[in-house]
Amino acid sequence: MEALTQWFGLQGKRALVTGASSGLGVAFARGLAQAGADVAIVARRKERLEAVASEIGTLGVRCLPFAADLTDDAQRDAAVQAVEAAFGGVDILLNNAGVADLGRPEKTKPEDWDHVVAVNLTAVFRLTQAVARGMIDRGQGGRIINLSSLVGQRANPIFSTPTYAATKGGIDALTRQLAVDWAQYGITVNAIAPGWVPTEMNIDPRVGDVAPKFKQRMIDRTPMGRLGVPEDLVGAAVFLAGPSSSYVTGQVLAVDGGWLAV
Repeated sequence: MEALTQWFGLQGKRALVTGASSGLGVAFARGLAQAGADVAIVARRKERLEAVASEIGTLGVRCLPFAADLTDDAQRDAAVQAVEAAFGGVDILLNNAGVADLGRPEKTKPEDWDHVVAVNLTAVFRLTQAVARGMIDRGQGGRIINLSSLVGQRANPIFSTPTYAATKGGIDALTRQLAVDWAQYGITVNAIAPGWVPTEMNIDPRVGDVAPKFKQRMIDRTPMGRLGVPEDLVGAAVFLAGPSSSYVTGQVLAVDGGWLAV
């Protein structure tokens, strides 16, 4: 256990996880807390955040909720300032918040494109920029983890998601560039590209699951023959946030059941 703590322990670290009111964000926040980190969780839904914070707080770490719309400059900056005031700084940033569009590219409305880009790309950069400034000023390095997607590297054969694909490709490129720019400060920047994982983003509320006609296509295309679950991604996040990844930066780590290997 001592060796595991040495390589993967996050005791004394302070994490900020966005989009942590449901789905993957909750799993990431819980996993970082289980590894020993104090966790600030940020999303728009205050009541959901408070419930998650209450649950994670039972793990013996601090978990503080901060409600904010990350596309709003004032709310985003206020959230960063509040987290840093409460924790004294942020050592780990996990950019999980995101939205997806569905629809043919020839029918994509300008306002829909603008919204997805604002959430998935612009807000991610602005938040990362603000948190990284604190990391640089403190001179102790840090870990930045972005949530990408398979469609950042491959076209989506299941749904038509042109704007989502463009933003996730942008996240991959941004991850590599920031990794190079901030390596001198001891800040690593990496991304996780999940395979198909049922979440609020792709579940059909009428059936409480991915629609059967799409689900089977996802499974058939995945060499491991199953969809992922949020917990499949937690180990990757803990690894990228911890001591054992100190020489890993600029990488997009696929956790996809073999999808990209085909």
